[in-house]
Amino acid sequence: MATLDSSSLIIMIIMLIIVWIVVSVPVYFSAKIVTNGRARFTQAMGATALGPIVYAIVLFATLFVLGAILGAFATLPAVLLAILAWLGVFKSLFQTSWFKALGIALLAIVVFIVASFLIGIATVALVPGIPTSPLPTPIPPLQTV
Repeated sequence: MATLDSSSLIIMIIMLIIVWIVVSVPVYFSAKIVTNGRARFTQAMGATALGPIVYAIVLFATLFVLGAILGAFATLPAVLLAILAWLGVFKSLFQTSWFKALGIALLAIVVFIVASFLIGIATVALVPGIPTSPLPTPIPPLQTV
């Protein structure tokens, strides 16, 4: 059984903070564009920290309440309410409309995908010998005798 020592815990916390900062960057740039430059990076960090927490709370609470009534059919309304709650976090933190909160969220997804693609291309170009495909190569067909 593996144990968690203090150095591993410190490294894990540092890595979580780094991931939090990296994930906040697309939200920040998206919010800057949608709010005409009014967004601050601290707001983006707040949105990326609070959004998933609010999403999870609303999702599980809705599943708990509606699950008793609707059973498995409670999943779709629960997910939709949780997404709406996450957008509410964006709306509140960036002090904007629901439509602009949706725009920030969707644009952040696009920015994240484009940045990931560009980082992937740069990594392949700059790091020799790195595999170019994250997927395993298919197994060749068996030869018949």
